[in-house]
Amino acid sequence: MTVVFDAYAAYYDLLYQDKDYSAEVQFVHDLLAKHGVPARGDLLELGSGTGKHAEGFARLGYSLHGVDMSPTMVKAANARKPADLSERMEFAVGDVRNARVSKQFDAVISLFHVASYQTTNIDLSAMFETAAVHLKADGVFLFDCWYGPAVLTDRPVVRVKRMRNDTVEVLRIAEPVIHPNDNVVDVNYTVQVKQNGSDKISELHEMHSMRYLFSPEVELLLGLAGLRLVERVEWLTGKSAGFESWATTFVAAKA
Repeated sequence: MTVVFDAYAAYYDLLYQDKDYSAEVQFVHDLLAKHGVPARGDLLELGSGTGKHAEGFARLGYSLHGVDMSPTMVKAANARKPADLSERMEFAVGDVRNARVSKQFDAVISLFHVASYQTTNIDLSAMFETAAVHLKADGVFLFDCWYGPAVLTDRPVVRVKRMRNDTVEVLRIAEPVIHPNDNVVDVNYTVQVKQNGSDKISELHEMHSMRYLFSPEVELLLGLAGLRLVERVEWLTGKSAGFESWATTFVAAKA
């Protein structure tokens, strides 16, 4: 079975090299501190990707256990661990819906819209349950997602992104198809890879189904997992989430 992100995992960091990981880590760190998470606490990251967020948290003093469904991503994360932080970072293959670690954490985090990849109520509930069972009594769960009011206000369109480094040039075309009765957008990716100095182009395709979420359903499903919503803000700005908040952050605590 092909796992989402496996096909172009080799080009993931290149495609997102303009992503401000430092600002994102600081934003999450500030929110965690606001809700009482110790600065050098233990974090569980659901959907840890290639480990770039994890490195930032480790540099702030956290210890982090990352879980990701893609073996290719986990391999990349383990390979790029800085030697001076290796004791604070570990990564394993696992599904956020059923992964279990034999400890509890000060916080569970899930970034870059991993929650939106849970396109059914069953899947999202299972992810929330994973977070709940791994939280200490005073721990918090923080995640971001596509936010329904903004997605329907500023609907998805075709987007093209081109990035290059010393060896390759990557062109990614994202073509969305929206399913309004399911609150899901199928994002069809075409990725063309050209080696520098060569005319040969290889092409790969992936389809990512993304669910946009609304606060009432999030609050309901969190409650079923034994969690209560304590804050909802726009990603990175901290402003009140609204019609322009495509990416929105939710913070929950044990009920």
